[in-house]
Amino acid sequence: MIWLLACLTAGLISACGFAPLDLWPLTLLGVGFLLFAVERAPRLRTALARGWWFGFGQFVLGLNWIATAFTYQANMPAWVGWVGVVVLSLYLAIWPAVAAGLAWRWSGGDRLRLVLIFAAAWVVTEFLRGTLMTGFPWNPLGASLLLTPAAMFAALAGTYALGGLAALSGGVAYLLARRDWLRGGVLAAGLFVLVGLAFLATPAPDGPPGAKVRLVQPNISQDVKHSVGYEPQLERFEQSGATLSGGPTLLLWPEDGVPFMLDEEPWEAEEIGSWIRPGDLVLTGGTKLEREGGRRAVGARNSVHVVNHEGQLVARYDKAHLVPWGEYLPLRGLLEPIGLARVVPGDIDFWEGPGPQSIDLPGFGRVGMQICYEIVFSGHVVDRANRPDFIFNPSNDAWFGWWGPPQHFAQARLRAVEEGLPVVRATPTGVSGIVDARGNVVEAVPSHEYGAIDAQVPAAAAPTLFARFGNWLAFVFAGLLIVASAFTGRLKSGRARANETRT
Repeated sequence: MIWLLACLTAGLISACGFAPLDLWPLTLLGVGFLLFAVERAPRLRTALARGWWFGFGQFVLGLNWIATAFTYQANMPAWVGWVGVVVLSLYLAIWPAVAAGLAWRWSGGDRLRLVLIFAAAWVVTEFLRGTLMTGFPWNPLGASLLLTPAAMFAALAGTYALGGLAALSGGVAYLLARRDWLRGGVLAAGLFVLVGLAFLATPAPDGPPGAKVRLVQPNISQDVKHSVGYEPQLERFEQSGATLSGGPTLLLWPEDGVPFMLDEEPWEAEEIGSWIRPGDLVLTGGTKLEREGGRRAVGARNSVHVVNHEGQLVARYDKAHLVPWGEYLPLRGLLEPIGLARVVPGDIDFWEGPGPQSIDLPGFGRVGMQICYEIVFSGHVVDRANRPDFIFNPSNDAWFGWWGPPQHFAQARLRAVEEGLPVVRATPTGVSGIVDARGNVVEAVPSHEYGAIDAQVPAAAAPTLFARFGNWLAFVFAGLLIVASAFTGRLKSGRARANETRT
């Protein structure tokens, strides 16, 4: 029991390495302790249990923001949100448990092999976490390295491989704590080489700045929007358009920016168009209803609408990766009768769109669209046949308290690193900002502040290695770690060599 509590504590501590705390050494130390606990496990089921408790601790703290969303709806009591956090964490902890179990089973008692197999297993299990049953890749382990030079490894092999690199870094701490100086030092040197290769292999942004944009954060919270309506938000949007100056500008508003069905209420689109100048465009989140026979609404789309000065809808993007319980209720026929409902108000479910798209806006270039949650899915944010000049990520994080928005922004930054593309992000209450093609924050509006950013979109880089080959590279990296584990017997610890010499 003491070991399980220690692993739970290590998991809780490791969650502090993610945004908003960003205490990344704690994540590596937590992983290092987990490896020590797995090494000391007497049997497979014990190793699995220790990995599970570690994962449960990491997820239940890191995902605490989910509970906040339940305070903005009236169909279920707010405490159900914490039940949701715990239940989700119970499931997600399975994946660290599997990684720990595989490492214990195949390490053969060798510490370096334990580290290598654990890192390889972490890459694969984290990919599965982000893929199976619609996937939930939130807070990948690699996100803890975002503020370190190691983050550039994501441009080489992606975020899941970066998670393997984080696991290896935790392994360095574990080996050194076990006084395995030689192999800990060799592993640390190997990590430095990998990070150096990532910098050398990653193309730098090249070319002049792109489209001129004004990004607006109205700072209208979810409870205010529900109680008094959208009027304060629309007033701030109108003001932001009225004060535009200079050349043609993209006016970027958040997800759920307007309450209108712009395709069904053209006078509303005309009013929005009147707020901007000829040549400007508004990109705003909104809803499109799907009607049966042109009458009864049977579904909805979470969309980005592109509106010109004449009030015409010149393009639309429909969100493809929808949020379970947020935009649709899984197993609605079973769950609705027992009182469970979507967190987002509404009686009809949203329908998914076709997937990543680049929309060509003459005079502004190609804009890739990713609405809110879609941006967290590594390898699924860009139309590779029609590479955009930048990614626009409108989101509504006003539901998610203090921890969710900075975590979401961090994952948007990882997509910029992976794809070599700038990301422009607009949210109602933050974090909104512009990120360059190497994941650096060019400018941002902090959470819970009203503001706007006038800027040109940074230049894109040439496609990174990850942008060319996607998450296959993470599996290649995992395979190389497994191959390396087969040769660890040749590199014995200093203590083992000394014992052999004495005998």
